[in-house]
Amino acid sequence: MDMGGILVYVLLFLPTLLSYIFLRTHKRKPQQRAKLPPGSMGWPCIGETLQLYSQDPNVFFAAKQKSYGEIFKTHILGCPCVMLASPEAARFVLVTEAHLFKPTYPKSKEQMIGPSALFFHQGDYHTRIRKLVQRSLAPDSIRKLIPNIEAVTVSTLESWAGGHVVNTYHEMKKFSFDIGILAIFGSLDVYHKEELKKNYCIVDKGYNSFPTNIPGTPYYNAVLARKRLKQILSEIISERKEMRVVEKDILGCLMNSKDEKGNILTENQIADNIIGVLFAAKDTTASVLTWILKYLHDDPKLLEAVKAEQKAIYESNVEGKQPLTWAQTRNMVLTHKVILESLRMASIISFTFREAVVDVEYKGYLIPEGWKVMPLFRNIHHDPGLFPDPHNFDPSRFKVRV
Repeated sequence: MDMGGILVYVLLFLPTLLSYIFLRTHKRKPQQRAKLPPGSMGWPCIGETLQLYSQDPNVFFAAKQKSYGEIFKTHILGCPCVMLASPEAARFVLVTEAHLFKPTYPKSKEQMIGPSALFFHQGDYHTRIRKLVQRSLAPDSIRKLIPNIEAVTVSTLESWAGGHVVNTYHEMKKFSFDIGILAIFGSLDVYHKEELKKNYCIVDKGYNSFPTNIPGTPYYNAVLARKRLKQILSEIISERKEMRVVEKDILGCLMNSKDEKGNILTENQIADNIIGVLFAAKDTTASVLTWILKYLHDDPKLLEAVKAEQKAIYESNVEGKQPLTWAQTRNMVLTHKVILESLRMASIISFTFREAVVDVEYKGYLIPEGWKVMPLFRNIHHDPGLFPDPHNFDPSRFKVRV
């Protein structure tokens, strides 16, 4: 072959070779530039799940943060995870670069709530469901519920009278469930309400249990109860359709929603989101209410100040003969501060799940595509750099706009 022919082959081959080298270099660049965060992945397959379940999760995560810093890796609930324990990291995942992460939970928890619940989605479907739920819980909607909520509250307090001992958290769960039913269904017949409560309690007990399908275990019983919940909700939806009454409660908003193409939500989508709202409303609210009582009990002077604020509103309503109004709830300034500080101290939602949809680099560390990412809210709320003397209950640290 003459030199001219060789030159032609070189000119043809050289761009291909250079392109290959560039692509290889470009592809490997994130791995060369960033490394996985420090931490332990535990045992094969099960990771550190047993360690998590064998102790207080807050102690587990706090110990990890102390050992590895504000960014560390672990393997729990069958998933490789990156934990983040700073406000900046939480904002990065949930706000500024939210498009790089999708909402996700372990399959066991997704199965328990329902795959169509808005927690597990992003994009148009998530936006649509979120707007529907927000609309049904907007101030205009809540205003109309205030008298009903007050009636449920008074009835609950009266049930505690008589000098008998009550389990505070258990009673708060019943109270929160009744308020949740009110917001979701408006009025609901006693039979369906009791069936929902009975089966939801079984699901609740198995939700955070070790996920195993062995008959008789809390998780196995919860899966069966979840199926019964779906059937009960199907009955309620069918009855609502037969009545042909357009309600503005959460169920009504979901049932009557149509997208831009005129498509309505399926029964499974409605059921999953109803159960999702119950999960979001019941236990978290009950926990916060229980902690509020605990913190107030521990500070008699603060308790008396809150009681004085509430008594003044009660007396302005002619000793409770007039119903509570939305405007009056806006004037509960000290009560609001107590709620905010209780949320910080108790940190009912210790963390949330996201999943990286691509390889992401954050502060020099690699978060691989497909890994779970968990902002640790409790660790942030108890950071002395953000909240001086974080273990001290101090509502005055918050400023509330009236």
